[in-house]
Amino acid sequence: MEPIREGMTGTAVEDVQERLTSLGYEIAVEERGGAAFGQSTANAVARFRLEHNLSLTPEVDVACWSALVDECYQMGDRTLYLRLPNFHGNDVRCLQNALNVLGFSCGEVDGYYGPHTEGAVKMFQENVGMLADGIAFSDTFDALERLRHVWAGKPANGPHPQSGMGFARAALVLDDAHLALTAEDPISRNVAGRIWNIASATSEHTGLRLIESVDAATSADDAVLVLATTPRPAVSNVANVTMTEGDDLALRLRTALESSRAKPPVVRVELPAGSYDGSFTVNDSQMLAVSLIDALCTALAQ
Repeated sequence: MEPIREGMTGTAVEDVQERLTSLGYEIAVEERGGAAFGQSTANAVARFRLEHNLSLTPEVDVACWSALVDECYQMGDRTLYLRLPNFHGNDVRCLQNALNVLGFSCGEVDGYYGPHTEGAVKMFQENVGMLADGIAFSDTFDALERLRHVWAGKPANGPHPQSGMGFARAALVLDDAHLALTAEDPISRNVAGRIWNIASATSEHTGLRLIESVDAATSADDAVLVLATTPRPAVSNVANVTMTEGDDLALRLRTALESSRAKPPVVRVELPAGSYDGSFTVNDSQMLAVSLIDALCTALAQ
């Protein structure tokens, strides 16, 4: 493209001015009214170039135009997926920041839709009960929008560790919450039983109870947790949280609970991948139970 520079007029200048003003750069009213590239437009272009590490010149060349278009994308303006070259822009940065705050790590917020971002999108989609295909389409953006009150305005450049829940605070959470807990298999039922034991020891008036199946949940329950040792069935639309290594389990549980459309919300918790034969010990079961109830109390207390 031919550079757009001072002294020019027309629709190309008008487009540049609209993009710059949408990003907060000031341009004189008379220049905008006449779609004229004057001194204030040149100053705005120069500031934009400086702030985006472009060569210092007051004209809009290919590099400047590309950066300007990228900065004007809002999350949801386009479908994002893994491709070469990677999608890049402000919408990708917003997506990465939201996912990082919610506990689905994209790593550094760099504005590029690479493999780490695709992996985080897949995990989020599975977490909220959607098809986990890694394609950020309108349904994924709608789910994130429903959680805006959780992630908006929060900085995130990677996973956000959660500290352990203190005994007194956990007791208050367990007193206030009415939780139903069930399991799909013998190992999961063992862990569920230990969670109930811990909850009962933590609070005399715990609102956590064991049920045979999701069908036994009532309208009085604030949430239903289903423990399992196998991956979520492909045909299921139940929110699924995987207990992986890391400190973001509480964030992912909270995301799943708040995004669930079931009443009460139902969240399936997939225990860590591993050997569930004779090598699975009592200590393994207890460790999972402690980790899960700590994360659950943290999620409910936020």
